[in-house]
Formats: sequence, structure tokens, C-alpha cells
Amino acid sequence: MLRVHFTAQDLARTRVAEGADPLWETVLSLHALREGRAEPALAAWRQHAVRHGPGPLRTLLPLVPRYGYFPDFLTPFAGLDGVEPGLEAVMSTPRERLRSELVLLSGHRALPGWVRGIADGEPAALRHLARSLRTYHHRAVAPSWSRIAERVGADRELRRHALAQSGAEAMLRTFGPVMRWRPPVLEVGYPVERDLYLAGRGLVFVPSYFCRAVPVALVDEALPPVLVYPAKERACAHAEGPRLRGYGGEALREVPARLGERVGTRIAAGLRSGG
Repeated sequence: MLRVHFTAQDLARTRVAEGADPLWETVLSLHALREGRAEPALAAWRQHAVRHGPGPLRTLLPLVPRYGYFPDFLTPFAGLDGVEPGLEAVMSTPRERLRSELVLLSGHRALPGWVRGIADGEPAALRHLARSLRTYHHRAVAPSWSRIAERVGADRELRRHALAQSGAEAMLRTFGPVMRWRPPVLEVGYPVERDLYLAGRGLVFVPSYFCRAVPVALVDEALPPVLVYPAKERACAHAEGPRLRGYGGEALREVPARLGERVGTRIAAGLRSGG
């Protein structure tokens, strides 16, 4: 469970994001791409993403595991302003932070050798990462953006209505059952035990289309606090995503496996030594 601790100042500064965050949607879609459970609503999208994203996926999949931790620098606060401001923030991440977050990631999984360039803050490596994020977003996520924006927008209006009518605490009560408001703490369903103290900074709630299970928070508590959560689904359950021809039942299963063959060289020792 994640326990988010509010003060009166935090309640006054808490808000809902203006819309879907393109980098959060891009990164979280990499989880949805590899979900084992069949979900008809995402079937067309998965086929499209696998068909059009193999190049960028070779870069992105090693940095975003199927489960668990992924680096905070992939989803900067500036992403709330759009893809390009977000990518500029990614490329401007301080070298010390790149290294520390990738060391943390390497403690959970083996990383390919080229990640060392990102950890060292090499401009060419960071440009390649930004290009991969941009390309995957435009090819795999942007074609469904109108549907993403529709769901996120509907959820946002629900929360904002409660905020405007009755205040922040009333809004916090609308997030059940995955979140429970027990003043002054918001209890959030979460895979680990954790406390987050807002300390007067407030909290930005980011409704997300591709956040499909539990809410997600940044690991580094020094960063602006955000909580990404599943946008409320519509009652209908028709297939979502672009209208696409089928690419064969094995397409989704095979491509991540082929990409994963090259992921296996651990560089944790080199990252920690700084050599």
C-alpha cells in the first residue's frame, strides 16, 4: 500500500492534470503491450503497436520491464505540456540522476551494454532514446490518441466537478475502490509498502488510459509529486484503437520474444564503479 500524507496546504494545491500525459501513456503502453491476459478491447491496438514499433521497441523494452520499477526520467513532469517538452526534459536529465536510476533498474534485471551510454549522459545516446520514444509514440500511441483523450477527459471532468463543487477532500473520495481517503492520508492500492509525504507541494493526479491495474507514483520523492491512475472506463467494451487488418495470431507473441533475445548483458558493476 502507498500512503500519501496530506496537509491543509497540500489539499489546496492538489489538482487533476489538464489531459493525458503523452510520455506516461507511451511508457505504460509498453506494459499493456506485454500483458499476458487477453483483453479484447486492446487487441487491435496491440497488433498495430507490434507491427509498427519493432525498431523503437528494441531500445524501450529493456528500460521498461513488464513489471516493477522503471526509471523516473522516462516520465518527466514536463510531459504534461506535450511530447516535445517531455523529450527535452528527458535529454536534459542530469548525469547523476541517469546513473542512479539505471543502477536501480540494473538491480532488478540484466541490461544491454548500450545502456551505459545513457547512464554516462552521452548526448548521442540520449538523442537516440528520445528518438525512440518519439517514434514509438507517433506510430503506436498517437493513432489512438482521440480515444485516449476521450476517456481521460471524461474521467478528468468527473474529478474536477467534485473538486469545484465540494473541495479537494470530496474529490479524493471519488477514487475508490483502488484509493481510500482516510484524512489526512490517501491509501492507494500498491505493490509495495510506502509512505509519500507531500510536504506542502500538493499532488497532481494524472488519469491514464494505459494505466490498467494500480496507480503509479514516481520513486524519487524529491521530484514533483504525481499519481497516475487508471481513467474510469466506459460501460461499453467494443474493440479499441485504430481500425486495422489482422496481422496473424502470433504477431504479438513473437515480436517481444525476438527483441528480448538481445537483452542479457548485465552492466550493473560498471555503472556502480563509474568506470
